Parts: sequence; structure tokens; C-alpha cells
Amino acid sequence: MEELKIVTPFIKLDQLVKFAGFTETGAKAKILIDLGEFTVNGICCTKRGKKIKPGDIIEYKNKKYKVVYDGQAAEETSE
Repeated sequence: MEELKIVTPFIKLDQLVKFAGFTETGAKAKILIDLGEFTVNGICCTKRGKKIKPGDIIEYKNKKYKVVYDGQAAEETSE
């Protein structure tokens, strides 16, 4: 299972879809989410604003990704 590292306490699903590189634009992310292409912790999610937190498991195209908090990168970002 691959890890998706975030530097904030949570990230919205549509932002994560773009951040992870699943799509290039927010419009395409919206379409994929509306089509039910993503599961969050095993449940199909069509809410673009769903808060994704460290520990959540995202599934896309039969591949699972674990969201983890990258504290070191967060510190570097805040400096």
C-alpha cells in the first residue's frame, strides 16, 4: 500500500485527488469523485469536501493508499 503524505491535519478529497496526481485539474477531480471512483475507508465517497485525515485509506482503480501526516515536511513548510 502506497502512502500519501500530507502536511496539514486534513485535506479535502478533491484537493487530495489533485495533490496525489490522480488528475491534473480540479474539474476532472470533481468528475471522478461525482462518478464514485474513490472509496474512503471502504465506503464509496461522492463528497468533494470530505475531510481526509491521517490514517484514512483511499482506494482508486483497485489500488489502496494510506494517508499519513508528514510532520517533518510540515515544519519545513512553516519556516
